[in-house]
Amino acid sequence: MDLQGELIEHPHSVYDRLRDAAPVCRITGTDGTPAWLVTRYDDVRAALADPRLSLDKSHATEGGYRGLSLPPALDANLLNMDPPDHTRIRRLVSRAFTPRRTEQLRTPIRATADRLLDALGPAGTADLVAAYAAPLPIVVICDLLGVPEDRRLDFRTWTDALIAPDPSRPRAAKEAVVAMLGFFTELMAHKRSRPGDDLLSDLIAVRDGGAGDGDGDGDGARGGGDRLTEDELMSLAFLILFAGYENTVQLIGNAIHTLLEHPEDLARLRKDPSALPAAVEELARYEGPAPLAIRRFPTEDVTIAGVKVPEGETVLLSLASANRDPGRFPRPDLLDLDRDTSGHLALGHGIHYCLGAPLARAETEIALAALLERYPVLEPASPAPRWRPSLRARGLTELPVRYDTARSPH
Repeated sequence: MDLQGELIEHPHSVYDRLRDAAPVCRITGTDGTPAWLVTRYDDVRAALADPRLSLDKSHATEGGYRGLSLPPALDANLLNMDPPDHTRIRRLVSRAFTPRRTEQLRTPIRATADRLLDALGPAGTADLVAAYAAPLPIVVICDLLGVPEDRRLDFRTWTDALIAPDPSRPRAAKEAVVAMLGFFTELMAHKRSRPGDDLLSDLIAVRDGGAGDGDGDGDGARGGGDRLTEDELMSLAFLILFAGYENTVQLIGNAIHTLLEHPEDLARLRKDPSALPAAVEELARYEGPAPLAIRRFPTEDVTIAGVKVPEGETVLLSLASANRDPGRFPRPDLLDLDRDTSGHLALGHGIHYCLGAPLARAETEIALAALLERYPVLEPASPAPRWRPSLRARGLTELPVRYDTARSPH
């Protein structure tokens, strides 16, 4: 079943159909090879936590899954690993993304948001993806990693080339990979010669010196006796920068777009910013950043919703469909800021739950708060926003708005 075009243009109506008629169905996957698509909430949630569904590509059937072509120095990352390696590497970096550490970042995140809005000025029109939703997370994640300001290259171009390839530029993805590899190679050399008070310097210290200081303050990446290979170090830096930027761009942009389509909810949040944390959860459920979880490969034949999926074949778990399953969320196509969103899967579930989820939530909440506080007038402008042509990411290529610091006379 070839649903690629339909899933990009009208994902939720397609998922509605599949949940009823074929909750586990054979489709053409994101890399052009066959895959099994799982769409019901209970099945997706169970599969996300099933240890028989491996992220390790070595379990893929020969001649099947191809996926993104990354060099070993970028490919040895958490999205391709199972325990125990996944456990070891995730432990090294997880302390940098705790709720406590995120709270410490709130003030600099708000300062960045305010600077970006200052650049927009008091009134006008702008593309809020390019001017706000994209630059905010790249500044935050680069500050966290310690990427010098003069090295903050065009990650939007690189990620677009990988996530939403342009058919007219068949070499763009390979060129982006080469550029990223060169960037991270130089960055590692720079950090080794001039370490700083940042996450990347901590990770390099773990790689080069073994166990860290073990101070247990929850803010570093060092842990007793943990080690990284050079490829793991490079791949981890790549994943933190890539995923920490890419997912949050989508989360912020989609949230703004959704609220523009629901002006009563936008007005409510402007009046009561204390409702924003809960609203971010519903906005993520309603239009999350990742339609699909990272692909999985059964290590043995598995049965999902009565369908046998053979060992080694590609399994795609639809987070977007699960979050619109009426069996779990009543009236799921309704944006309801008072909804009980517990258990939504926008940021995953199980041991591969999004490492940066606390940071992504905080960035989205702060981005919305600053925007709504600054502009009493915020409304769609022409041309209409366009979705990226991708099954891997659900996000906008642009989001034109009209904004004004003066209240409308109407």
